Amino acid sequence: MTEVKIYDTTLRDGAQREGISFTVQDKLEITHKLDELGIHFIEGGWPGANPKDDEFFQKAKTLRLKNSTLVAFGSTRRPRIKAENDRILKSLTEAETKVVTIVGKTWDLHVTDILETTLEENIKMVQDSIRFLSSKGTNVFFDAEHFFDGFRANQAYALRVLQAAQEAGAACIILCDTNGGGLPSQILSSVQVVRKSVSTPLGIHVHNDGELAVANTLAAVSAGVSQVQGTINGYGERCGNVNLCSVIPNLKLKMGIDCISTANLSRLGYVSHFVSEIANIKPDPHMPYVGSSAFSHKGGYHISAVIKMPESYQHIDPELVGNEKKLLISELAGKSAVLQKAREKQVEARIDGAQAEEILAKIKTLESQGFQYDGAEASFELLLRRSQPAYKPPFELVDFMVVVEKMRRAPADASEPLMAEATVKVRVGNRIMHTAAEGNGPVNALDEALRKGLLEFYPQLEKVKLLDYKVRILEESAATASKVRVLIESSDGEQEWHTVGSSTNIIEASWLALADSLEYWLTTQPSPGKDPPA
Repeated sequence: MTEVKIYDTTLRDGAQREGISFTVQDKLEITHKLDELGIHFIEGGWPGANPKDDEFFQKAKTLRLKNSTLVAFGSTRRPRIKAENDRILKSLTEAETKVVTIVGKTWDLHVTDILETTLEENIKMVQDSIRFLSSKGTNVFFDAEHFFDGFRANQAYALRVLQAAQEAGAACIILCDTNGGGLPSQILSSVQVVRKSVSTPLGIHVHNDGELAVANTLAAVSAGVSQVQGTINGYGERCGNVNLCSVIPNLKLKMGIDCISTANLSRLGYVSHFVSEIANIKPDPHMPYVGSSAFSHKGGYHISAVIKMPESYQHIDPELVGNEKKLLISELAGKSAVLQKAREKQVEARIDGAQAEEILAKIKTLESQGFQYDGAEASFELLLRRSQPAYKPPFELVDFMVVVEKMRRAPADASEPLMAEATVKVRVGNRIMHTAAEGNGPVNALDEALRKGLLEFYPQLEKVKLLDYKVRILEESAATASKVRVLIESSDGEQEWHTVGSSTNIIEASWLALADSLEYWLTTQPSPGKDPPA
């Protein structure tokens, strides 16, 4: 079995993604999670490049990592400067990590036109830097930047740089597809040539500009590289780096390479979402392996099969990577999907096959009217519960009215805000609550008025907050007369749920989604408040 070490560069290369800015504490917390995941090498940043990275490496000296080795990143010495006098190399030694990675040029174009030095000087820069760092007792990894572009442009010189790194004592030579434009066949054949030219262990570092980073990485592994560099969730500059959340399970489950333990693999989904939260980037639900929709099934034929035999429409058991199967309810679903979802919601004892057919027919009718349940499971659960004769909703709408007014004190004064006021009548038990409230928009005003009427009976409703509100126009050709779909995401601080409403009137659609949100929470809580009057 081939041994492959995982090298994570989320904290350095991943942080170059637009919109990401890790604090020192963020980097320390991510380091702990990567260590728990069993990552072999964690690149912490570039000491000397900025105060944040300097502080990180200073604090990282006290870390007690169980599985991982912390790595400092930098570059070769500058042209025409002695290695012992180069501030970049000095900063690397001051980081006091057991391993450092330095990047150097292998593409002759970059040597002559970017560094503006000679090909011979570049060779000396690589060798001097590796020898200097090695003399300090540090293991040196050499990132051969733009290697595959350089290999295509001037194969002899690119290989010569690698041989120079080997002669100087590099512990690993990493071949970089820095521009991310390589093809798997090119990566494979190039690595095969390199293996005949150097004996030092090889690594692979690719970017995703051609949407081939994972394929290119696996091609390199099949050609014999023993280190894989990448980032969690594929974060990185431009189109990103190779996604370790895809590479790791492919290596372990598809190629039989034991790069991390089975127990740690089951934490992959958790770590993916943890890093996305720290980065303040919404997780991609359709990301392979770890996305919330990676094992979602919507077609009725598919759902029926996967209930009987999960492997019929799943390439792996989702639990292996810390994920789970998800069955979606929509107009494409079948009776078996409704029954399975009822079992998941623990209402199966009250729904038989005939009722499931009726519910499915209702779903198809509602979706033809603009509702969409595969993204609003809370509304679907309410639909299941409402199908039962014994179900009693915690409140019922009597009517509502919303007024939106724009008040201008002067004809030219457009700065005055809109005023929205909602009046709501709801029945709770045998009492009708009539309330009114203002808001910074009609939906907020409705929310405030409805809560005002319900809080007397359900004071814990204070915990429920609206997190997101989306409106989609369903019939663009109908212009302002179009049907709209409203999706609302809510939370009580512990769980999140989604509800849907649809109408030609955006206020009514919003009300339906809003009312479902509160009814769902009240219905699923053990004791949301005092019993309403009978």
